[in-house]
Amino acid sequence: MTTAAVILAAGAGSRFGGGKLRAMLGGRPLVAHVVDAARAAGLQPIVIVVPPTRELDDLELGDVRRVINPSPAEGLSSSVRLGLRALELDADVEAAAILPGDQPLVRPEVIRALLVALDQSPATPFVAPRYAGDGAPNPILARRSIWRLADELAGDRGFGPVLATHPELLRLVSVGGANPDVDTPADLDRLAGTPPASRDVS
Repeated sequence: MTTAAVILAAGAGSRFGGGKLRAMLGGRPLVAHVVDAARAAGLQPIVIVVPPTRELDDLELGDVRRVINPSPAEGLSSSVRLGLRALELDADVEAAAILPGDQPLVRPEVIRALLVALDQSPATPFVAPRYAGDGAPNPILARRSIWRLADELAGDRGFGPVLATHPELLRLVSVGGANPDVDTPADLDRLAGTPPASRDVS
């Protein structure tokens, strides 16, 4: 099964103070860690939904397809829609992994486990992890047959509300560890294990 990546990177990061996805962790921008994990898991093509400010344009992310979200204030749902629409002409892509750009600890092996589960569950349109450490539900894998539901999404939520209403559409895969968001500078400091003064944000 050919599975693409849709990386959601158009948000303003207002709780962070701006520039969140450019913030450095381990010498790499946050969003680059997500791209790296998607590539290591074998996802192709990689679509990254970016803001109209072009603030991520100069980041070296390798072979990615950048899609501009002209209205990121409409919420995360708008980026999900745009990312999936960008894949509609890729007839060989049968599913997409939707990855928030602010979860730099997402692991390739977790994505690969989800790919196996999706392949083993042909009647199930969605697959997502359940992390032992924090119960996080990302990334979500969605079969092409269900992408049309993205047109019904609204606000700053992805497919979560749909799956809460229709749990029969989802297969959960238990995995170890955690997959924390970076919402604030303090979150980044916790991940980096460094004091605020030494955090590099470019």
